[in-house]
Amino acid sequence: MDLQSLTLLVEILDAGNLSAAARRLKMTRANLSYHLNQLERSVGAQLVRRTTRRAEPTEIGLRLYQHGVAIQGELLAARESVTELGQGLHGRVRLSVPSGYGQLVMADWLIDFKRQYPGIVLDVVFENRIEDLLRDEVDIAIRVIPEPPQNLVAREMGPVRYVACASTDYAARNPLPVQLDALQGAPVVTAAVIGRQLRVSAYQGETRREVILEPTLISENFLFLRQAILAGLGIGLVPDYVVQEDVRKGDVVTTLDDWRLSIFGTQMFMLYMPNRQHTRAIRTFIDFVLERVRVPAPEAAPVQAA
Repeated sequence: MDLQSLTLLVEILDAGNLSAAARRLKMTRANLSYHLNQLERSVGAQLVRRTTRRAEPTEIGLRLYQHGVAIQGELLAARESVTELGQGLHGRVRLSVPSGYGQLVMADWLIDFKRQYPGIVLDVVFENRIEDLLRDEVDIAIRVIPEPPQNLVAREMGPVRYVACASTDYAARNPLPVQLDALQGAPVVTAAVIGRQLRVSAYQGETRREVILEPTLISENFLFLRQAILAGLGIGLVPDYVVQEDVRKGDVVTTLDDWRLSIFGTQMFMLYMPNRQHTRAIRTFIDFVLERVRVPAPEAAPVQAA
């Protein structure tokens, strides 16, 4: 058994299957399978249970995986110590952030981080996918979800509040819904999950309601949704940070403010793989972002329709 064999085992189990691991390692699946078989033969035990879709560790495989991750972390730390001797902090952080929150809230944070740590390469993807967040060479993902996946480390970044809102021009021409059920027949502008019926959950004290929606405009791009709301195309159902500045300026008004609304979840999470030794760059970035979310931004008071 050597370090290369342990590295292959770690990559296979991190990727979730042999095909994905082979792509990451730029090997053929057959070649990777051969090396795994050789490692299992040298150990004298099965290390990975293979199916057509998944690769899961046996008990012995899990122990070797944990040793492999620890060794990789120590080697990485040693390389960093040598590289950074007498220099600033270096490295790469591969980050996936939601389109709206990433652009409207985190963009300033990312720019400040880059100014503070110019030697760190930030590789930022703006996307909203939930499935297999960390399979595509992503170190950290930021997501709004009801419950974080059990196979990932989840750090809470704070609550997410949706608002029902419209431009002041729209509100002057159309009555805004004052009852939840009125949303069903309203021209709603919001995001949705393809192939799923869109429901908005509403909370008021101990009361919980659900309303099925049929939006007139749907997009995953929250900047586009903000433009549509400002253009007076309908009732927006978006996170409050999307229109917070517009509410403050009086260009957008809110309604149904007695209800706490949610579509994709009520909590923002930072997600990353467990049992992986992070580089100093990644650890520094995690601490930087979590420190930012602990400092509350000034909130704009909701402007309600007259």
